[in-house]
Amino acid sequence: GQPAAAAADCALMIESSNEPDRLPNAPHPREPLALIGHERPEQAFLAALSSGRLHHAWLLGGPEGIGKASFAYRAARFLLAEGDPMRRARTASDLAIPADDGATRKIMAQSHPDLHLLRRIPKPDGKSFTSNIPVDLVRRVLERFGSSAGEGGWRVCIVDSSEELDRSAGNALLKLLEEPPARTLFLIVAHAPGRLLPTIRSRCRLLSFEPLSEGDVAAAGRIALERMGLPYDDSALQRAAALSEGSVKRALSYVDPETLALVEAVRARLDALPGVDLPALLALGEEVAGKAGEAEFAVMIETVQGWLSGHLHAHAAAGPARLAPLAEVWERLARAAREVETYNLDRRPLVMSLFHDLSEAVARSRAA
Repeated sequence: GQPAAAAADCALMIESSNEPDRLPNAPHPREPLALIGHERPEQAFLAALSSGRLHHAWLLGGPEGIGKASFAYRAARFLLAEGDPMRRARTASDLAIPADDGATRKIMAQSHPDLHLLRRIPKPDGKSFTSNIPVDLVRRVLERFGSSAGEGGWRVCIVDSSEELDRSAGNALLKLLEEPPARTLFLIVAHAPGRLLPTIRSRCRLLSFEPLSEGDVAAAGRIALERMGLPYDDSALQRAAALSEGSVKRALSYVDPETLALVEAVRARLDALPGVDLPALLALGEEVAGKAGEAEFAVMIETVQGWLSGHLHAHAAAGPARLAPLAEVWERLARAAREVETYNLDRRPLVMSLFHDLSEAVARSRAA
């Protein structure tokens, strides 16, 4: 089906783009100059900068795909643009920098000497990426920060994302955060800030990002699709936005008609919990089974994870007794999905056991 074809396109995009932090068929976070939503964190950052007391490390926390990396590049452009950023911040209403500014052009061309990026890197075969941010890459940035800034002003390091720092890379980054050079800013994208090394977390100021509204997701999705010159159906984009849990990244991956139909089928089963429709689950199991169902299986897992993430986020104040059953299913799902992939197991039993676990977890959560 089309999701399988889309997976093949993804593989081609990896070879051609060599960018692990770019969603296939979407602009890279450095490309959009407008920021949809997130006015509150933008104003908080601007106020800190205009006060002259900008903290040297910011943890950009919130669900994946909502615009944290786009914000990081926006903040980097503001700091690296011509002139004194602190003076500019005192009169600016936002962090926008024009497209014709030298910093914007260099960042877009990936050639700015004072913007350093920590992310996964391509493997030697060029067909996939390392699973983590290599410690050697962090050490190279450490060495560069020992010399003066290339353009004599600020230096910015974007970490995208903290989840991809293993312990040795995290410890190497910690050295930079403990003794930062003057006029240096670290912007650390964190999808789950609580999982970060406490020693790193304690040296950062947390800037929290909320999931976008459906309208903002659709607006950002339109900008992305038009920028890439891709045709799309606006009603499909609206439906994808409604299912996205506030994530533009997720909405863009759902906009394909067959993918959207699968996501809606999975969500129908999730929204009916703790009720279970056995024939519908058997049909879903068949759809994600075998070699032909690999892409569909990935979509199903991501949809369930998105649904769980949305529930955990929406009910964060409900207390551990309400959240624990759903959090436990999240952990089991991640482990089971890895085992199915590693050992090439039949996916149909996983679909049945997953929804059985979800049914029990929802019932326990509601009873708590």
